[in-house]
Amino acid sequence: MNKVEICGVNTAELPVLNNERMRELFRRMQAGDEAARQQLVHSNLRLVLSVIQRFNNRGEPVDDLFQVGCIGLIKAIDNFDLGQNVRFSTYAVPMIIGEIRRYLRDNNPIRVSRSVRDIAYKALQTRDALTHRNSREPSINEIANELKVSREEVIFALDAIQEPVSLFEPIYEDGGDPIFVMDQIKDDKNHDSNWLEDMSIKEALRKLDSREKLILLLRFFEGKTQMEVADEIGISQAQVSRLEKAALIQLRKYM
Repeated sequence: MNKVEICGVNTAELPVLNNERMRELFRRMQAGDEAARQQLVHSNLRLVLSVIQRFNNRGEPVDDLFQVGCIGLIKAIDNFDLGQNVRFSTYAVPMIIGEIRRYLRDNNPIRVSRSVRDIAYKALQTRDALTHRNSREPSINEIANELKVSREEVIFALDAIQEPVSLFEPIYEDGGDPIFVMDQIKDDKNHDSNWLEDMSIKEALRKLDSREKLILLLRFFEGKTQMEVADEIGISQAQVSRLEKAALIQLRKYM
């Protein structure tokens, strides 16, 4: 009962250590005790489990996310400073999340160039450093000045590494039918007014003669210039211009 194995680890048997025991193990590890380091990793795997639940809807195998999360956990253990008055979980969770997000970005089907990714990662690191230094969130201009690149490059790089979101990803559910991302997206091309306008254009076109209809078709539906239309139907460019203007006047009147 309640046995769930991930990467061969029985998650039901993972230990939980209190804060004092954790600090003792960190002191031993930092003194060179490798066994204490292994115990810290094993006893904090529940942190990784709690984090990967946030990424369940990404379609990635749970085992892969767990292994990547463990890399973030190990980095957190190796870099944790006992002198800071902060619980280890508070320090470790953002590092685990960051490692998983990096993995998802690098394995994203939408490929982003290495140079753009480098700028984005440096911008994120600079943002964290400036936040720590100034005790506030830095502006894009401050990040760009620190990196010595343009503001536009920072914005473009950060936008490029954003993870794509499925239109069918639920954003709210309260016991009833869920609300999906697609339910919150406005479609400017699907208004009743647009549909009525299309109908009125079609009706108005029927009232034009065949040459006027042909000119409007070539000009506004096929995107040809007046010179190209003139060559195609065998009249001058000035005649095309005159006929086009008259047809548009008639079209507006019928609509």
